[in-house]
Amino acid sequence: MRTSRTLHVFGVAALSFAVAGSGGSVHARRAPSQPLSAAAIGQVECSAATPPRMTRVATFKAEVLLDRLDISPGIIDGKTGENARKAIAAFQRSRGLASGGKLDRTTWDKLCESTNAPALIAYTITDDDVRGPFVPVIPRDLEGMARLHVLGYRSATELLAEKFHISEELIKLLNPGKTVDRAGTVITVPNVADGRPARQVFRIEVDKPANAVRAFGRNDELVAFYPASVGSVEKPAPSGTYHVRRVVKDPTYHYDPKFQFKGARIDRELTIAPGPNNPVGLVWIDLTKPTYGIHGTSHPEEIGKTGSHGCVRLTNWDALDLAKRIRKGTPVAFLDQTQAVSSQ
Repeated sequence: MRTSRTLHVFGVAALSFAVAGSGGSVHARRAPSQPLSAAAIGQVECSAATPPRMTRVATFKAEVLLDRLDISPGIIDGKTGENARKAIAAFQRSRGLASGGKLDRTTWDKLCESTNAPALIAYTITDDDVRGPFVPVIPRDLEGMARLHVLGYRSATELLAEKFHISEELIKLLNPGKTVDRAGTVITVPNVADGRPARQVFRIEVDKPANAVRAFGRNDELVAFYPASVGSVEKPAPSGTYHVRRVVKDPTYHYDPKFQFKGARIDRELTIAPGPNNPVGLVWIDLTKPTYGIHGTSHPEEIGKTGSHGCVRLTNWDALDLAKRIRKGTPVAFLDQTQAVSSQ
């Protein structure tokens, strides 16, 4: 599989922009606010006699467990948002439960049966985590990005947040008073690093109405689920079935003005250096549909909440996870209507 770092990605993906996601929102009744802290999360036990209410700490733990089961909630934040509900519903379908997307007693018990790993672990910050080079200010516009030699992380905090699938704010919230830019510091993080068994993917579905990607195994079992940003009204994603042409890690991004992206008033070609804050993130999964692909993003918090320029945008960690499971020729079907999926 070719993974040239100098390949120019002529994708129709670029900076995210505010486009409401498809489908109606489900407004769950929330329990009284519960402060999110390492201590509070540690108190949420699978053996609890009463069902978990949709508190932030219970939702946070559920998101960690789902992430470990290859059912990604996107960024782990403990919020009962659309991505969390989609992940819960995907888990429910995979286990033959009613798929309403609510963290009820039956779902909680089945989730606890599936994995007994703790939600939080201690992690010692390494020299690699703080080495850099870091780029404190990343421009939002393509011309500004093109002036940089590398689109690296803005800080060690951003690197650690992405490594453990949470926001920078939550890294700090889980570790009050600690400096997270010093090697040797022990911090508390979500237990996602050793999760996700690397089962091979034999076909992919891009569910355009649901803003979701489903990956299936040899026997058509659900292997992984990822929330996604899939196209927009201005630049819709394609329809039909295509195939993986190649996977490019640390891609260079090339912008052609003929793409005519919304808000991009650029009349010349631009080349943007690789890095996690590159417009297509850390990996580009090239498809046989010219200029279209599946890729990462520098703004994981926007997945499923904003549109894309026709491509399929995942968090960097989800895009990398999918990339390691596929092969050249893996079919990718773009669905115009949500279809029933197989069970594990």
